Amino acid sequence: MFVYQRLKDCREDADLTQAQVGKYLGIDQRVYSNYETGKRQIPVNLLIKLALLYKTSVDYLVELTIDRMPYKRSRTKI
Repeated sequence: MFVYQRLKDCREDADLTQAQVGKYLGIDQRVYSNYETGKRQIPVNLLIKLALLYKTSVDYLVELTIDRMPYKRSRTKI
């Protein structure tokens, strides 16, 4: 499984706990912890919510780019 180190880094940069992020996503803290450590695959819809929370792109969160700036959005609301 893929370890999402950037999820942890972004969360810590935002001074949020796993419990707070879990609440934002509507999931338990333990489930979110499993996403950060790669024990469970994170669903795309949750990656999108996290990208919006951290004002970045999904590509950045999954380490497909080193550019933290979000892409210009074509839709205004998800």
